[in-house]
Amino acid sequence: MHKHGGDIYQYPNFIDFSANINLLGVPPNVLNQAKSAMDGILHYPQPGCERLRKAISEMEQVDMEQIICGNGAAELIFSLALAEKPKKALLFAPTFHEYEQALKTVGCEICWEYLEPGQGFRLLEHNLRKITPEVDMVFLCNPNNPTGILTEAGMLKRLLERCRQAGALLAVDECFLDFVSQEQGQQPQTIPASCSVKKYLKEYPNLFIIKAFTKTFGMPGLRLGYGFCGDEARLDRIREATQPWNVSVPAQEAGIAAAREEDFLRRTRQAVSEEKAYLRNRLPDDLIQIYGHAANFIFFRSKAGLAQDLKQYGILIRDCSNFRGLEEGWYRIAVRTRRENELLVKALKKIEKK
Repeated sequence: MHKHGGDIYQYPNFIDFSANINLLGVPPNVLNQAKSAMDGILHYPQPGCERLRKAISEMEQVDMEQIICGNGAAELIFSLALAEKPKKALLFAPTFHEYEQALKTVGCEICWEYLEPGQGFRLLEHNLRKITPEVDMVFLCNPNNPTGILTEAGMLKRLLERCRQAGALLAVDECFLDFVSQEQGQQPQTIPASCSVKKYLKEYPNLFIIKAFTKTFGMPGLRLGYGFCGDEARLDRIREATQPWNVSVPAQEAGIAAAREEDFLRRTRQAVSEEKAYLRNRLPDDLIQIYGHAANFIFFRSKAGLAQDLKQYGILIRDCSNFRGLEEGWYRIAVRTRRENELLVKALKKIEKK
């Protein structure tokens, strides 16, 4: 099994910077709705998640008929692979492992395009060269996990068009996009609203978008994801490849409540922006070389063994050496609360002096 971040069960008393969860935690009303919904577990969940899809439709401004819900984004990734059964797919490395795992379960041949550290791990024009008529599916994570790089709007449109010309389905994972805020000096084409491809759902039936409540609303233990697609027949195939009653009663009610938390999202972006700036300004330059930070985490290069060193201070970070295309010395840290961030900075400065 591929090792992910968030292993609090092995390290129960550690400060966890390894999982990119909202630093504000779960919105109180969302938590209350999930608790209240426990009275309803005597009954099966609503098939098709109609009320939840309506709430998501209003939140995302996407037609309800274009929405599918899942037991976390991971289930939708696997259901998509099972429904489409691609013979050949293209992945950009390094990226989220579950795309590879889902494709392997259906016997798909995977073609890799490695994004280069010297280019800041950015998706460039020459990286699209392997999108040929032989490729059935392409995955893109935006912002990318683990690199924290946001692909700008113009490149996204060129990628979409290249996939359409090749006859390939493009699956875009936007699970971290809601954490992105416009920073001073950013160009308009790099801000979150312009970097979501949901505006292309009707124009590109070969587009599937993956999102989740997991990270944004601090509820990975509840498992709730959703997807968008403008191709009704494709959505039907994905639903048929998904188990029935896949979203529990508490998860559906929590999602309905979360979809109304517009102010929470605004406060989240503000808090992430402030704490990320704090970390970027205080991480020791001689120890940390930052590469990506578009979402609620920072991707950097440092000395080998840093993750192990930080465990001595009761701190977990994500060692990224098991991501395809990365080696020892690459790490990811979540943006946490000020108190936790201060403890991380202090520990890193002590390690730097050793």
